[in-house]
Order: sequence, then C-alpha cells, then structure tokens
Amino acid sequence: MTGPYVAAIDQGTTSSRCIVFDSRGAVVAVDRREHRQILPQPGWVEHDAAEIWAKVQAVVAGALAAAGLRADELSALGITNQRETTVLWDRATGKPVHNAVVWQDTRTSGFCRELGGAEGQDRFRRSTGLPLTSYFSGPKVSWLLDRVPGLRRRAENGEIAFGTVDSWLIWNLTGGADGGVHVTDVTNASRTLLMDLETLQWDPAILEAMRIPEAVLPEIRSSAEVYGRAVGRLAGVPVAAALGDQQAAVFGQTCYAVGEAKNTYGTGSFLLLNTGSRPVVSKSGLLTTVGYRLGGEAPVYCLEGSIAVTGALVQWLRDQLGLIRSADEIEALAASVPDNGGAYVVPAFSGLYAPYWRPDARGVITGLTAYVTRAHLARAVLEATSWQTREVVDAMVQDSGVPITALKVDGGMTVNGLLMQHQADVLGVPVIRPVVSETTCLGAAYAAGLATGVWQDLDELRAQWRQDVAWRPRMATEAREREYRQWRKAVERTFGWCAP
Repeated sequence: MTGPYVAAIDQGTTSSRCIVFDSRGAVVAVDRREHRQILPQPGWVEHDAAEIWAKVQAVVAGALAAAGLRADELSALGITNQRETTVLWDRATGKPVHNAVVWQDTRTSGFCRELGGAEGQDRFRRSTGLPLTSYFSGPKVSWLLDRVPGLRRRAENGEIAFGTVDSWLIWNLTGGADGGVHVTDVTNASRTLLMDLETLQWDPAILEAMRIPEAVLPEIRSSAEVYGRAVGRLAGVPVAAALGDQQAAVFGQTCYAVGEAKNTYGTGSFLLLNTGSRPVVSKSGLLTTVGYRLGGEAPVYCLEGSIAVTGALVQWLRDQLGLIRSADEIEALAASVPDNGGAYVVPAFSGLYAPYWRPDARGVITGLTAYVTRAHLARAVLEATSWQTREVVDAMVQDSGVPITALKVDGGMTVNGLLMQHQADVLGVPVIRPVVSETTCLGAAYAAGLATGVWQDLDELRAQWRQDVAWRPRMATEAREREYRQWRKAVERTFGWCAP
C-alpha cells in the first residue's frame, strides 16, 4: 500500500462501488451496494437516481473507512458509469423529475422507428456512429419531455438538466443545486445519439429532429481533467475523470494501441477495439464510439460490439427459473456434463444488440430433447456469452480488417474458468485476464491520476499491467464451426417475435 491514493466510483446497472487504488494500481479497499431494479411493465427498466446518489455516498464512506484513509489523503476521484441511462432533474431543487430510464429499456422503440423514416436505423449513423435504437439516451430524453406533464416547457426555460449517470454524480459531488458542475465527458456524450463524432459537440440537426432543447444539455469535456472539487464528505478532492464503463475498461486494460481489444463481462458484455485517431463507421452492425480523450489531446476512437444480456442470463437462471441458488454454482453444474446436449439459449430479452440490432427479437431455448437436463441448460447459458462474443469479433474483423490475435477480458464472469475456456475455444485465440480484474474502476482511477499528476504518461500505466491467467483454444476447428452454425440457426429463431 503505497501513496498517493486515487478513488474511483463505478456506478453500474445493478450496484455502485468505490475502489481506492494506490500508486501501483493495486486495490487498497472496496465497498459495494446494490440498488433496486424498477420494472413498471414489460420492456421498461428504471432506477431511482436519488437512491443511486445515496448508495454512491455510502460506498465512498465505506471504502475510505476500509482503507483507513481520510478524504484529504486522496489525490483525485474518477467516475465510471452505466452508459445511456438517462436522468432528468430540477436544477433548483436537485431532485429527479422521473425515475432514470435505463439503457436496457425499450419503451422508445416505436419513436425510433418513426424518427428513422425511410432511412431507418441509419438516419444519424454518419454523424454519431450509432444506429437509431431505444438503447441510446437521446430518444429517452425526448420521450420523457413529451410524457411528464409540463416538463418540456420547464426544459425550454432552462429549469431542467439532463445527464447520463456521470453528469448526475459530478453535479452532486461538486455541490448539486448549490453550484454543482453540469458536464459530461466525450465517451458518455458519444452514447447519447446526440453528439457529432467529428466535432465532439452536440449536433444541432439531431437536437431539432428529436425536439430536445439545448438548455438541458451538459457541457462536453475530455475524459481526464479536473471538472471541479468535491464538497461534503470528499471536500476538496479533485473530481478529475469520467468515462463510460466500457471505455474505462479499455483504459484500465491499457488498450492504447490500434488493434488492441478487450471484452468486459457484466450484466451485458461489451467488446471494444482501439481504431486510433479516426472513427471507423461500421458496416457490420457495430457501434463507433469515442474510446477516451485525455485533456486537450486528440480523441481515440473504438469500434464496439454491445451485447445486452450475458451475466444477466445467469441471474435469470437463478432468480426466474430457480435452477441454481447462487451465481457461483453455475460453473460446477455446467461442468458436470461434457457439452450442451444440443440445447442453445439465445437471451434476446429486450431484442438483439450487435451485430443484429433487432428490437423485434425475443429469447428462445432451442434444440430441446428429453435428454437435456438442468446441467445442459446451465452449460448452454454460459456458452451463449461465448457465441455472442464470437459474432461480435467476426463483425469487428470484417469492419477493421485487423485480426484479433488475443482478447483481454475483465468483469465478474471472468472468474468462471469453464466460460473463459469456451470463449478461447470458439474464438480460436488466447483469452487473457489481468491480475487486477477491476479494470473499469482502474481505468477511471488512471484517467483521474493522469489529470492530477499521480501518473505521468500512458507508458507508466502500461508498465503496471500484469497477466493473471491465459486460456488457450483447445477445440478442433471443425467442431467449433459446426457448433457455431447451430448457434446461428438458434439466433435466427428469435427474429420477428414482436411486431415491428
């Protein structure tokens, strides 16, 4: 444990964490609290933003106490967050005007279809790098302005603030209604469907099309700079970084060179490939996004494959079907059988994300026979993550022309050795987990530390990265491709389940 110390807040889909790191990038202390998942009707997912802020304050206090540190011993604070989740709040009172609408929420699907018109999902792709779908924040803002009584008028009058969760936290950390800073960083802004990838500013034409008043929007800043100083429990600590969670993992995995890729396995899974200083517009169903921007330097762009349901599928097996009592039971159960017994599970609970972008899809279990047991289903649940990742990797190679020779991995599911071995098998390349698996928080801490002089440059950060485990492919090519064809057949069965 070697000072100076940097803290990172990771506000995720199901919980909030605070991790304190030392100057070597080692974890000093962690605290975590879950928050409620609010499900008003099928396809709708909400969070209470006030509850999230309360839980963030609690985990900050818990991590400092566990580390035995005072706030004034922290050199900087970084933030990483669930992306696309949309918060609107009253600037005068600081209170949210509606529950946060979560990235998984599909209520804006109809609005997106209408807005797309003859151009469909590609209407704003050239400017934003994104398809027009319910995943992103802009349509959520427009929906709320139209549905909450009086909200559009108040927004036009400058009384309402919009932000993804990073903006909500920075605003509260730096004073809230009493002088809080209303900003976002380029990585989160690039996920709203409202920012131009070239100018890194809000796109006036898209704002007009979605009828979103500019008065609600935060200022777009870099990913690593001092936005302001905290008040309250963290009084005086520089709030010095913000990155969307997946971009933070890119930064924590030190994927600083063109062609380096990482996959984070959480509620969903997100594979990002560094494409350098120019955005690559995907023709294969991927997203073009900002990877990070350090201060006044040029931005670094990524191609991203977003998979909606991976870890959440294990939770579903536990909570909805009751086939396991805890998530960590699934590996032993799945390992008790040699294969999936011919069964495939495609978890299109809210449609399919990359590379298909099919909101009309819904989940299926296929290939069932009387031979299939709960162990086979458990194995099929794990394998669904591997196969979805394979589809994204294929699309990424097609778009970039750069073969992926290894995949860095992080996130909670990487403790599952059976899954990681299957991932290496279906990709045909090594899968590598670092010693510090908390790479999302580490990336936010690294960016904050760079902004405040704790670390000097990217070379210093890269030198700290250490391999923990590498899984190498063992599956024969013929078997891999045969099973992949079966997976693709299963995916096709999900199409068209809901009316477009």
